[in-house]
Amino acid sequence: MMMQTSLFANAVDAGNFLLDTDSYKYSHPKQFPDGTEKVFAYIEPRRADGEIDEVLFFGLQAELAKLAGQVVTQDMLDEAAPFIAAHGLSPYVEMFQHIIDVHDGRLPVQIDALPEGTIAPVSVPQVRIVNTDPKCWALPGFLETRLLRAVWYPSTVATISNHIMRKIRDRLIRTDGSDEGLAFKLHDFGARGATSGESAALGGAAHLVNSMGTDTIAGVVLARNVYGADTAGFSIPATEHSTVTSFGPEGELRFMRRFLRDHPTGIIACVSDSYDLMRAVRDYWGTELRDAVLARDGVLVVRPDSGDPLQIVPEVIEALMERFGHGVTANGYRLLPDQVRVIQGDGVDKKSIVEIMDAMIDRGLAIGNIAFGMGGGLLQKLDRDTFSYSMKTSAICINGKWRDVFKDPVTAKGSKTSKKGRMGVMRTDHGRYVTRPQANIPPGHDALETVFRDGRIVRHQSFDDIRARVGLIA
Repeated sequence: MMMQTSLFANAVDAGNFLLDTDSYKYSHPKQFPDGTEKVFAYIEPRRADGEIDEVLFFGLQAELAKLAGQVVTQDMLDEAAPFIAAHGLSPYVEMFQHIIDVHDGRLPVQIDALPEGTIAPVSVPQVRIVNTDPKCWALPGFLETRLLRAVWYPSTVATISNHIMRKIRDRLIRTDGSDEGLAFKLHDFGARGATSGESAALGGAAHLVNSMGTDTIAGVVLARNVYGADTAGFSIPATEHSTVTSFGPEGELRFMRRFLRDHPTGIIACVSDSYDLMRAVRDYWGTELRDAVLARDGVLVVRPDSGDPLQIVPEVIEALMERFGHGVTANGYRLLPDQVRVIQGDGVDKKSIVEIMDAMIDRGLAIGNIAFGMGGGLLQKLDRDTFSYSMKTSAICINGKWRDVFKDPVTAKGSKTSKKGRMGVMRTDHGRYVTRPQANIPPGHDALETVFRDGRIVRHQSFDDIRARVGLIA
């Protein structure tokens, strides 16, 4: 839970572990059968999002870092008990007092998960959890809110990013003959549109398992602090409309000239549609500043930012080619000189990026000419239902005997039938992940590996290992 600034004297600690769950969870301890000793639950994405039927698992370690160590204290319980009572419920004081007294405030649960960066089909469990102390059987359910929230968002962002990057790579190889430069073809513009700083950090890091281009610093910070990355993503000097238009229409060319002069080397990007995009492309960049652009030891990236991108992007690239010339790739597609490229960041999502690239290909333009900046479509235009993420209890142990638990609502016609029993995940001889009963999986072959036990992270995963598992830019 994010810390909050308190403005009034009667504030409660927003970081209190006991206050980070769904309210109704407090009523559950009295609802389970008498004699319940253990509860086994799992997290899975239940359905595909259109053609995307595999999900890239990422982000759990960021939550485990918060759950590790002493997370329940007497002060927390003393504060939470009257607060929850005033809220209309009764906290399970006995269990939390037991955790404080016997476990020193550490969580007696075991969490197993796929290695982060694993890409597995929907309907394959990514996480499972079971309590390790029979007196804390209500703890897995209490943790559902945190664990599901921790997994669905970064995994969904990582999956969408991965899907788009693979679409870009396929077309880049088709037109340019290789995927050189792929790591910087999809840039994260989403920080300002995220619902919170924490969302930007999680989503920004999730994108970076597939890419190295970002303006979401929070994601780079999380990748270092939680996953040990040195510098997971990179940015470049870039203009925005406020800087360009501060010179006025008559000063746009003067601004561009100064921008080039201030950055004689390296990659730079300049928004060019503040007033008249084609005038900026043909008369300013392509005529007045042409020699200066070609003389640079670096790349000028021209950014259109309005209009229909299916029309604007090819027209801008071809207009630049009229002024700067072009070469032809080995596969026969036109490519701008190395000093000039284009980035499209307006109206960009997983669908439009493919449409823009296909429009370019239809006009004989190499994908090497273009990069994309994705904001809301990357970090915000998604939700838990994108892949129908769910955490369900599938088995309970009552008086020493395990029993399957599942739901199968008739009205859902099979779409919400949950898995039953204690299960694991196996990788077949063909490399595909499948769900199997734990008892049927040979020792050492369960893909769900223990990552957390009794308040301690038992397996740390590095960003380098995750990127290698994803296999796009490692």
